[in-house]
Amino acid sequence: MLKFIKALFLNDRFILAIILINTLTIFGDGFQNLGSDLEKAILLVDSLVTILFGIEAGIKIRHHGWQGYIGDNWNKLDFILVVLSLPSLLLTLFPVGYVNLSFLLMFRISRVFKFFRFFRFIEGIDQLLSGVARALRASVLVLVAFFIYNFVFSLLSCYIYRDISPEHFGNPLTAFYSTFKIFTIEGWYEIPDSIVQDISPGLSFLTRIYFIVMVLTGGIFGLSLVNSVFVDSMVSDNNAGLEKRVEDINAKMDSLLKMLSEIKPNQEKDQA
Repeated sequence: MLKFIKALFLNDRFILAIILINTLTIFGDGFQNLGSDLEKAILLVDSLVTILFGIEAGIKIRHHGWQGYIGDNWNKLDFILVVLSLPSLLLTLFPVGYVNLSFLLMFRISRVFKFFRFFRFIEGIDQLLSGVARALRASVLVLVAFFIYNFVFSLLSCYIYRDISPEHFGNPLTAFYSTFKIFTIEGWYEIPDSIVQDISPGLSFLTRIYFIVMVLTGGIFGLSLVNSVFVDSMVSDNNAGLEKRVEDINAKMDSLLKMLSEIKPNQEKDQA
């Protein structure tokens, strides 16, 4: 019996089924006015899933050992989710109305992060995540430069338009957010259009030119550069693999040509 339970919790399909059940219960719990009985049933199923995840972690730790278990990044995520979910079990045993455990309600939010467990069952997810990590490392300098560029334009816009448009540029923090919205290009014209309504025609023309420059330099060129560096780093792993194969083929060709060059003089000696 114990062997069967162990094999069951080490089976990825069984764990995926539990995750799917948990997904449906959390999805259902998002609807209001379901009725007290249904809400209690959903909470009970969610608590049961949390217990099953805890059992899974215990079995895997016993099977692989602590170092073998925690050495896997996915197991680290699973363990963190279990630890975050365990305090919410007290809400099932002791309702908030009877014992002051209302602070544990925040831990129920952690249930949503269980959805991340789906990622481990996606084929090729490890290669995708490693590509994302590599792309982020390669994009650090570009992102920092983009942040500084955004910061400079936000300060400049704040000092120019904080009295004209305080809702967008009233302080540096609001101006930073508004500048970033303009850099994303989507709906960028709404902010300058709201500004030019209450200023002179000459200033309106200069304001439109100013924001066009912001969109061109920060949005079209800036974000495009960030995106291109990120995508190039994402696919660089495939290029590296192809380059390695070409190098291996060249090395084999060089080795083969060397062997042929050594064989030919020996044949001429034998013929002589």
